[in-house]
Amino acid sequence: MDSYLDIDKLNSLVLDVLKEIGNIGAGNAATALAKMLNKKIDMNVPKVKVLDFADVPELIGGAESLVCSVLFTIEGDLKGSIMFLLDINSSKTLVRLLMDGYELNNIDDFAKSALNEIGNILSGAYVSSLSSLTGLNMKISVPSLAIDMAGAILSVPAIQFGQVSDKILIIETEFLEGSDNVSGYFLLVPDYDSYDVLLKSLGVFNHE
Repeated sequence: MDSYLDIDKLNSLVLDVLKEIGNIGAGNAATALAKMLNKKIDMNVPKVKVLDFADVPELIGGAESLVCSVLFTIEGDLKGSIMFLLDINSSKTLVRLLMDGYELNNIDDFAKSALNEIGNILSGAYVSSLSSLTGLNMKISVPSLAIDMAGAILSVPAIQFGQVSDKILIIETEFLEGSDNVSGYFLLVPDYDSYDVLLKSLGVFNHE
């Protein structure tokens, strides 16, 4: 088995399966968000992209743009990390929706607490759907919230995932509530062995 994963050469079947995981996971996350907010939440069809790490910051406004991230580690049959990313405007919109109009100029401690809980619920719903779909046992850690420039935030998964590939799979999701929209990004970062475990559990294989 190679020690380095050519994620950009994933065949179409594997990509279709990963897109389906993205659809189901994001759909569960939208349902969980609707229950948390007690509002009707719609969702655009998630986009699954394979990008170079260097190109990821541009997806969310550039390396110097301020973003909010919630990072988890995954333990169990699948090991790795999940990062949920929001641009700062989407972060403020989520807090306002959660707190019935609470307006904020800066992300204060109250907003951070709310965003941490939102990230926890969304990622938990995503992992739960992934576990149900694959039959794999997975647990996520206590979330770690960070607010920083995109380049700095993304250096964390870049270091971890860089041991496996120089590219990453990103699931881009847009939640809609009335005239408000929230753009979020799930980065699923399994370790190398877990990537094979994930594909095999879904009946697809990346290796020839």
